[in-house]
Amino acid sequence: MSEQLTLSAETRERAGKGASRAMRREGRVPAVIYGQKQDPVQIHVEEKALAKMLSTGHFMNSVVMIDVGGNATRTLPKDVQFHPVTDRPVHVDFFRISEHSKVTVAVPIVFTGEESSRGLKRGGVLNAVRHELELVCDAAEIPDHIDIDLSGMNIGDSLHISAVTLPKGVESAITDRDFTIATIVPSSGMTAEGAEDAAADAAIATEAASEAAAESEAEAAEGEADQAS
Repeated sequence: MSEQLTLSAETRERAGKGASRAMRREGRVPAVIYGQKQDPVQIHVEEKALAKMLSTGHFMNSVVMIDVGGNATRTLPKDVQFHPVTDRPVHVDFFRISEHSKVTVAVPIVFTGEESSRGLKRGGVLNAVRHELELVCDAAEIPDHIDIDLSGMNIGDSLHISAVTLPKGVESAITDRDFTIATIVPSSGMTAEGAEDAAADAAIATEAASEAAAESEAEAAEGEADQAS
């Protein structure tokens, strides 16, 4: 299951762009806690601590306990805004949840079984249509990742959500279609080989047709000569 994280925070008395810029200069990141029909709470967190959590790669699908003066609020990160030039976090939205809330999260996919995939061993290429799955589950049971086995796939095969075994209590958030997760496609080299083979086959067929036509003409000429004699 995904790790539960704890992040210390302080409340913000002032909002607005000027106050937010001042906080960022001090190494703080403005944030807000909202949801569950309660008033939003404006907070700010330490940028270094936030950056460390972001670097784990599973921040967005982890429960984050926001500790404000010893009072902890259970949340799920909903949005992180980054500076367009520096790529530093500039604002975070946290959504309040209860311990066993049903939540929708984007969980990373880990592909396994590549070494046993006939298609990949023959030179095919994995085309990952999705790198995450949008799932619905208990907040206390968020998967860290979803393993998807490629061992039975050949070139031209597609893998759909219906073929994936999800953990108990976890469901796909998308239920109206059997969407594609990955396919095994021919490599560009294999495509070029196929084109060359097709061209060679066409040339052979053309040559054979020309020879057949020449033979027919020769036979017709011989027939005319026999009639004339």
